[in-house]
Amino acid sequence: MEDRRLLTLYGSQTGTAQDVADRVVREAKRRHFSAKSVAMDSYNVANLIQEPLVIFVCSTTGQGDPPDNMKMFWKFLLRKDLPSNSLCQLHFAVLGLGDSSYQKFNVVAKRLQKRLEQLGGHSIFPLGLADDQHDLGVDAVVTPWLADLWKAVLDIYPLPPGVEVVSSDICPQSKYKVKFIKDKPSVNGHSASYGHREPSPVLTTQPVVEPDLSPGRIPDALFPFPAHLLSNERLTAADHFQDVRLIKFDITGSNIRYLPGDVVMIQPENMPDSVEEFLSLLGVDPEQQFVLEQNDPDVPLPANFPSPCSVRWLLTRYLDFNSVPRRSFFELLKYHADDELELEKLEEFCSPQGQEELYSYCNRVKRTILEVLEDFSKTTARVPFEYFFDLIPALQPRAFSIASSPKAHPNELHILMAVVNYRTKLHRPRRGVCSTWLSSLSPDENVLSVPIWVKKGTIQFPNDLAIPLIMVGPGTGLAPFRSVIHDRCTGSHGGLVLFFGCRSQFKDFFCADEFRSLIEAGHLQMFTAFSRDQDEKIYVQHRLRENGSLVWKMIHEERASFFIAGNAKNMPDDVKEAVCDVISKYGSMSAENAMMYIQNLEKGRRFQVEAWS
Repeated sequence: MEDRRLLTLYGSQTGTAQDVADRVVREAKRRHFSAKSVAMDSYNVANLIQEPLVIFVCSTTGQGDPPDNMKMFWKFLLRKDLPSNSLCQLHFAVLGLGDSSYQKFNVVAKRLQKRLEQLGGHSIFPLGLADDQHDLGVDAVVTPWLADLWKAVLDIYPLPPGVEVVSSDICPQSKYKVKFIKDKPSVNGHSASYGHREPSPVLTTQPVVEPDLSPGRIPDALFPFPAHLLSNERLTAADHFQDVRLIKFDITGSNIRYLPGDVVMIQPENMPDSVEEFLSLLGVDPEQQFVLEQNDPDVPLPANFPSPCSVRWLLTRYLDFNSVPRRSFFELLKYHADDELELEKLEEFCSPQGQEELYSYCNRVKRTILEVLEDFSKTTARVPFEYFFDLIPALQPRAFSIASSPKAHPNELHILMAVVNYRTKLHRPRRGVCSTWLSSLSPDENVLSVPIWVKKGTIQFPNDLAIPLIMVGPGTGLAPFRSVIHDRCTGSHGGLVLFFGCRSQFKDFFCADEFRSLIEAGHLQMFTAFSRDQDEKIYVQHRLRENGSLVWKMIHEERASFFIAGNAKNMPDDVKEAVCDVISKYGSMSAENAMMYIQNLEKGRRFQVEAWS
């Protein structure tokens, strides 16, 4: 009998790849495959030789690096002792999720495709390269790619005789079952009412699973450390348009160890006002408890999910209803619509012809899942409670470059954080979930803790403290450089040159006083670019060109390492172009040779970039 197993392996820093993987699984089951999706590093890669059909969905991070939940998987595939026919039985397809504003667009997907072919795998469909910069987002490539993929799959694995593809009009089963404790008659039309329970404990901010603080235990995503706030200081002027915070955490007794260049992962919460809004929409008792149960043998329960769990905990800690919904959200929501007008609009959003309107309604204005559910209130009232786990993704941790040094600040960890708050055409301002939550916290709230753990960052500073450093960090890109400057200055190591840019010397010049004292002590050279303090705009790339002789001398004669950190949109390319001009001018070489010079620096890890969009 034909082996109709399909595996989707995904690797991503965000939930987008998992969402696509879940779409693949739903469509596979309509075609009578036994299908499941697994994060790459949660899968035993040695079993890949036994898989008949695998769809890979992966993103690219940093400067061409695999995402964290793909690194071990990728390292195994690169082993030189793997025979060239290791995967000769494997049929596969690769879909990359990328952003063309980054220099190495979708390079991880391209490398994965090539490596699988080197190991004997059979590609059944051309490599898909989705671009988040497209007018319609990644779905502009993902949706047609998936549609055409199934034609290729069924050519190799045709349906058994007498079996047809399950109609897309039939709602797929939910991922999980929800069993309410002490059910009562239905509320707001939802199936299996939320009911009441006695007694009703108050929601706390303590972790669901107590952290394992045994000797040597390092906090991670499963067991984060509940860090207390030491301070939450606004660095920008009160009348400045942007609120940037220096937040300090107490990590005493955490077993957390970090170096300059590392990042801290923070698991956020939804704000109480948005939780109350969702509760009002559902008309549900927030303290009602339920137990989550498996509904599909291929879909495990989420790790560390409390049992029983309250509705309030679910909305506060787990469901990311303030995120912008993906197309799959509307495809699933449509199954529960019976109101003629709402169903018509949902069907339009799910059609190929309605993609531009969907993008205008949703992505262009950053409309949230909660707002969409409010717009489609009649349909929302018909959604079975367990289906919210299918409709709404889980809250993802956020990564921040660490801005402190363990040498200069023992038992502390600092971050520089811009509070995301901006307006679109919608009435309410758009707010970042994590930054809004963190900015609202006060060190005076002694019961409050923030779940954190540390990972290696994209930037790796040289171990040799004698190697000079040139650092370009406009805005919050300053964070990793504040870390390494403090680290080196504790030992009076020099050779530190910082190029910092912001709008105004008097509005958003972060940490100005502390850098001034380091400059006066001779530990640091600093060049500033205040773009709005004069008629012409001055940026860090202008300061690099103005100080080209120093930059060239440090790179070429003193073997300095060069680092860039900050927004990915234009800044890294503009800085790289300025460095190329400096090398061309002071190294007396062509622009082409200057770029080759930079590429050699990159290969030797002497030119590194950490950028984010």
